[in-house]
Amino acid sequence: MKALTPDQEKGRTMADRPVTQTRKDRDGDILALCNPQTTWSPRSKEDAIRDIETGAHRYYVPWADGNSTWIHVVDGPRGKYLRTDRDQTSRNNLDDLPDC
Repeated sequence: MKALTPDQEKGRTMADRPVTQTRKDRDGDILALCNPQTTWSPRSKEDAIRDIETGAHRYYVPWADGNSTWIHVVDGPRGKYLRTDRDQTSRNNLDDLPDC
């Protein structure tokens, strides 16, 4: 699927996008967010960061019990990256999601 330009995305309404898989590099760094049952997937890390920061879209990890955890942008020492809220479980950790 061809990525939309920022101008094309401006006319779209915000959506909450469930993430069920992630693409990672050899070091385990997140390269893309995925959900094979959607038309937006895969979404590059850079595009997802822009979506979140501009309010174009929000991304979350759905849990089997019906709850979910939002994905946030963190400005780390090596640049921006995606992360879920910290809690007592790793079930919503982006690193632990299956590969896409």
